[in-house]
Amino acid sequence: MKKDVKTMLDKLRQMHGKPRIELKYATPLELMVASILAAQCTDERVNKVTESLFKKYKTTKDYRDVKDAELETDIKSTGFFRNKARSIKNFASAIEERFGGRIPEDVETLTTIKGIGRKTAAMVVGIAYGRPAIIVDTHVIRVTQRLGLTKNREPDKIEQDLRKLVPEQVWTNFCLLIPCTEGIFARHANLIARLVFCNRSVTIIRPLSEAERRVTGHGSRVDQSEWPGGPASGLRSTGWY
Repeated sequence: MKKDVKTMLDKLRQMHGKPRIELKYATPLELMVASILAAQCTDERVNKVTESLFKKYKTTKDYRDVKDAELETDIKSTGFFRNKARSIKNFASAIEERFGGRIPEDVETLTTIKGIGRKTAAMVVGIAYGRPAIIVDTHVIRVTQRLGLTKNREPDKIEQDLRKLVPEQVWTNFCLLIPCTEGIFARHANLIARLVFCNRSVTIIRPLSEAERRVTGHGSRVDQSEWPGGPASGLRSTGWY
């Protein structure tokens, strides 16, 4: 199964390039703040807000000492600004008092800080610090269930399932790339119930050639020979999705 996950990641890298996030940041602190602001808000909107926010606030002390009303005004357009301002100030105070203003580099320590959930902690550790971390957000939850990688719905249990299946060195990349398959499910839910691991062979998704894209209007193709039963299983036989 781990070999199949590696195959999937290789294919997704070919299609989508280097794993990345849309949130803009330069430091672990900036990523933590951006991830809090991103709750119920688009990454595009967050990036517009943080463009000026990160010029104004450079350290956890800056966030800790600012007046509540001022910070709320600065982040208001991201929505739920009072709760977000409170979360930012709470974690900034804790990091100043407990860690001298430096963001911890492991998930377990970060999650001891009030207001920092496991997803945010994993993002900071995995992306900002480049250490293996499993980031379980709503996209990862949906896609891993559809792929048959987990039967659980609770993030903690999904994380434990993925720890067993995904090689540790690619934990972060897996969680950044696997949601890229969600668009395929969304567009073709009536044809593709889930990408299936069958006889230890992962369904192959590959980019289309330029000529194929002109004909189909889509960017990827599913090789039906990898599906249970192949083309004779009742799925549409053209192979284009």
